[in-house]
Amino acid sequence: MAAATCQGGVDSDFNGDGVRDTAIADPEATVSGKERAGLVRIVLGGGKGVAELSQSTPNVSDAAEEGDRFGFSLAVYDANGDGCSDLAVGVPYEDVGTAEDAGLVHLLYGSPAGVAQGTPASQGLRQGADGWVGEHVEAGDLFGYSLATTVSATDVPYLVIGSPGEDAAAGPDIGMVIALYGADLKVSRFTQDSPGIWETAEPNDRFGYAIAAAGPWITVGIPGESIDQAKGAGAISVFRASINVDGIPDPAWSGGQTRNGVGDSSAEAGDGYGTSVAMVGCCAPFLDPGKSTEALIAVGVPGEDVGSFTDAGGVQVARVTQTGGATWYAWITQDTPGVEGDAEAGDRFGQKVGLTNAHRIRPPDDNSVRLVAGAPGEDAGADVGAPVTDVGGVAVLPFVGPPGATDVWLEPGDGVPATPADHVLTGLNLQTTGNAFYLGLPYARATDRAVHSYPWDVAPGGAPTQSWRPGEGGIPPANTAFGATIR
Repeated sequence: MAAATCQGGVDSDFNGDGVRDTAIADPEATVSGKERAGLVRIVLGGGKGVAELSQSTPNVSDAAEEGDRFGFSLAVYDANGDGCSDLAVGVPYEDVGTAEDAGLVHLLYGSPAGVAQGTPASQGLRQGADGWVGEHVEAGDLFGYSLATTVSATDVPYLVIGSPGEDAAAGPDIGMVIALYGADLKVSRFTQDSPGIWETAEPNDRFGYAIAAAGPWITVGIPGESIDQAKGAGAISVFRASINVDGIPDPAWSGGQTRNGVGDSSAEAGDGYGTSVAMVGCCAPFLDPGKSTEALIAVGVPGEDVGSFTDAGGVQVARVTQTGGATWYAWITQDTPGVEGDAEAGDRFGQKVGLTNAHRIRPPDDNSVRLVAGAPGEDAGADVGAPVTDVGGVAVLPFVGPPGATDVWLEPGDGVPATPADHVLTGLNLQTTGNAFYLGLPYARATDRAVHSYPWDVAPGGAPTQSWRPGEGGIPPANTAFGATIR
């Protein structure tokens, strides 16, 4: 039975019954005969069923079209403050008018009846004269490629949208970020040419390729940023979730490897610093973990060369202080002492990163803060003469202290219930919560496609505590890339 009203207080609780739900996207699914139109399945907690959302669903605007990839990105927050979680769905390959791949974001409101089943009506957010976000819409904008949400220090909800393919006078793919804030979705658009933001907009910077947010902070990844003569070295920019006199989130700190000087501080061509970013709140001076004034941040650098190994990858971790500065803790690769495995060409360690902080009201330590880093290019089996290419894996590491002190490595056949095979790309699809992290296997063999949930204290070789699979628990068996995005 549906709840009469939304209870609130639980993350990702779309029907407001006080039990966490799980959104699992298959952005390559065929919908209404349209290949790669994409869909999202909502698995309701407490065994209350599975709902399907797509652009063919009543109360979801537009229509399913070939190549839209509905569900390419997902974000969850309570946009209107009614206690039910709301779901933002990125459709970056949506055509808008004649502009191919301009992009669209659906804001689907939760209610006791389910997602997009009650009031208010769902919103289709896009650029263009009839859209929410200004009058500029162009082919290849990829509006909705990345999404993040948070609540400011003054309880204002934020939905932050990346449009890394945005063009401007400076050239193609400079990128843009849009912050929609408040229940009435006020709009703030900003690029690297906005006042106070470090560097200038340049072709192929891809500002907004990745976004993370926590408490009063927003981090934007700029993996195409050139530093000195190093093209595609990458950078990040950190903002306060507070609109300043220029009408944008207040810039706090920006930089790449050259500026922070921790670990490998040399910016090199193709590093892709900021390809992935993750944040969690921390260190509040008062006993309300929802009001953290500082944040912890992890930055993925999957194109980093380690020794002679090209694109072995790395991760950098830091603390964003209350004043907006950064205290850099560590630079981590698979060659860091004690870390499981070895850096190898093409591992792309850090392609995806995630964080949790179990004790946000105290300074972070190696027991309270954990980091997960995906290495989807990891090969396996060479030592037994049967190598598999890009099977992938994930490392679970302490955020503070020696990275190898309590690290755990998980891969298909060792902690991940899947057959080691070419191009499984384990670690490409991660999502984190305070109690668990989720690992999607959309490119495994059809019988192995699943989403697995692991506790942060998982032991080496440990099994997931919960799994979702096509054809089980009310989830339809048809799938193409089940688990490509998870919330």
